[in-house]
Amino acid sequence: MAKTPSTPEKRQGLFSQLRSLFGFTREYYPWLPWAQIAILIAGVLVGLIVGYLIPPFQIWSLVLWGITGLLAGVLGAMFLMTRLSTTAMYRKIDGMPGAAGHVLSTALGRNWQGSDMPVGVNPKTQDAVYRAIGRGGIVVVAEGARGRLTRLVNDEKTKALRVAQGVPVTVLYVGHGEGDISIDKLAATVKKLPKAIDNATMAAVIKRMESVSQSLASMPIPKGIDPLKARAPRPR
Repeated sequence: MAKTPSTPEKRQGLFSQLRSLFGFTREYYPWLPWAQIAILIAGVLVGLIVGYLIPPFQIWSLVLWGITGLLAGVLGAMFLMTRLSTTAMYRKIDGMPGAAGHVLSTALGRNWQGSDMPVGVNPKTQDAVYRAIGRGGIVVVAEGARGRLTRLVNDEKTKALRVAQGVPVTVLYVGHGEGDISIDKLAATVKKLPKAIDNATMAAVIKRMESVSQSLASMPIPKGIDPLKARAPRPR
């Protein structure tokens, strides 16, 4: 019996993605549609005013400037939605296990390499430690209660200092306590670290850290923590 080829998963089109993004953002910012309409109207008005003031006054010039203002308004409305969607995403994942890993793996840019997989995790409490390596050295990001993270952070910091001697190691705690960094400022904080190593050293450090971490591959650590499936620890 011949096997029928599996149907490839259909990708969302551009308009479907924009619609999904708009719906997601509007859940956190209900005033978004009105703000976008106001931007569109303002763009058209500015275009008409410019077209009216630039001599000589002609209808076709007024129409072209009106269309230009409309297009500028569309870009402005899209920019607003994009910025608000990023903020909404941070609001949604704030406090969820795995949020730090998501940021490190998606928002650091070319000069950094991060992963959504924790390098140390407490399966009972969901406290986790993540690592990013870049031009600013090695960054250890701790997610959870500080008191419970001490051992995980110290183990990762010791390993980094032993494997990559001379490379600065920075420890950051994600949260809302004193000295903590909120999740929406994590990527910016990491990228603002002063450059301490060159690209060749960065590549060598990444290779060394990955080789050391290979021994942890057999441990039951999930690849990333799904915030929607995180469970609270059972009472003893």
